[in-house]
Amino acid sequence: MADDDKDSKTEQATAKHLQDALEKGQFAKSPEVGLVLVLIAALGAFSTTTGTAARELAGFATHIFGQLANIRLQLDTVPTELHDALIIVAKILAPILGACALAGLLAGGLQSGFALTPSAIGLKFEALDFSNGWQRIISKNSFIHAGVDLLKVIAIGLVLWTCAKGLFQDPLFTAPVEAAYLGLYMNRATMSFLSRLVLALGVIATISYWYEFMKSRNDLKMSRQEIKDETKSAEGDALTKGAMRRMARRLLQKQMLKQVPMADVIVTNPTHYAVALRYERGKDQAPVVLAKGENVFARRIKALAAEHGVPMVENKPVARMLYALGKVDEPIPGELYQVVAEILAMVYRTHKYYFFRLRSRRAEASAPTRSHGLSEAA
Repeated sequence: MADDDKDSKTEQATAKHLQDALEKGQFAKSPEVGLVLVLIAALGAFSTTTGTAARELAGFATHIFGQLANIRLQLDTVPTELHDALIIVAKILAPILGACALAGLLAGGLQSGFALTPSAIGLKFEALDFSNGWQRIISKNSFIHAGVDLLKVIAIGLVLWTCAKGLFQDPLFTAPVEAAYLGLYMNRATMSFLSRLVLALGVIATISYWYEFMKSRNDLKMSRQEIKDETKSAEGDALTKGAMRRMARRLLQKQMLKQVPMADVIVTNPTHYAVALRYERGKDQAPVVLAKGENVFARRIKALAAEHGVPMVENKPVARMLYALGKVDEPIPGELYQVVAEILAMVYRTHKYYFFRLRSRRAEASAPTRSHGLSEAA
């Protein structure tokens, strides 16, 4: 059954499936990539800090050998000298170790796409199953990893052999040389070994990562049924979110329609937009948008406004700007203060009786709130 299920997975993984696998830590990863980057970091740090390290060692050696006749090896002097030596060693090794640590983090980030995979951390009890562990040991994957390890051993051996063959021909082994030449020889030998090792392991890391990448893509393949199920689930989520948005929009429209009878004026397009505004002196610092709508909902706002006698003013540019920039239950934008003030002033002059009724309507609307507050206080 397992083989049949595997054979049925013939489709490439979807973006969601790949993202889910990445969060679980299922992505192509090769330890050889990290090894090569660490070696490159060590090579770079060593090449840039050689001069500083040589000066530190030379200064320490000069101090030791210059004061050798005066140094007394006692219990109270040995810790001091060891402390100075450790500080020198730390100064030399710190840049190299720091570069290697950063390279290790960079290797992990490059292979995971710098994505956090918290679900990959933790104890997995299925990994403790002896039968599954034995299958992993004798699997095709384990033999390939063993082959990669063998290639690394061969590469390191060849690099050591070629470096030694060339370095043993140095005049250091056949003729007298100055003491300073020994440092130059060691630096050249180290750089030669590291650079050749990086090249050899770089080829192996490329092959290893290519295999892991292809294996990961093949393991993450999906069956057609899985793709259908994922698509159906995604569509279901989209339908649920769409229904929630529609419900929220209906609730907002219902709330806006309740506010229309309390408006001072309705600014219209006249057919496409309608915006209801309120301005109560002493309460509102600026006119407030009570409701806004376009097309069908704009017609509902205007019908309700006509039913309650709310004045309507046709002003196409102002209606468009109020609809685009205004937010419900918030003051209008500052750039519209002047033009809206002119509209309100005109409405106040021509609809005095309406505003007399509006004050009564607002007082009646706020009366239940006051009585409820008084009952709670009692």
